[in-house]
Amino acid sequence: MTTDSTATSEKSFVVVLLLMLLLGTFGAHRFYVGRPGAAILFSLALGALGFWGLYDLIMIATGKFKDSSGLPIKA
Repeated sequence: MTTDSTATSEKSFVVVLLLMLLLGTFGAHRFYVGRPGAAILFSLALGALGFWGLYDLIMIATGKFKDSSGLPIKA
């Protein structure tokens, strides 16, 4: 599957960031972008005790976090 390099997700950057900051331990940001499998794993591992959460936070802040279609979520 190829995607246009300029295409971005329809999901809101602000919503993803807020969900990560407020409900990140439960994987809410991953549910929002359409990745329920990863969200359940994230939740069961409690965000890998913060390390997986920190990784996601960095990916979101740098615009490299992707939705279920593989499109980046950008501000």
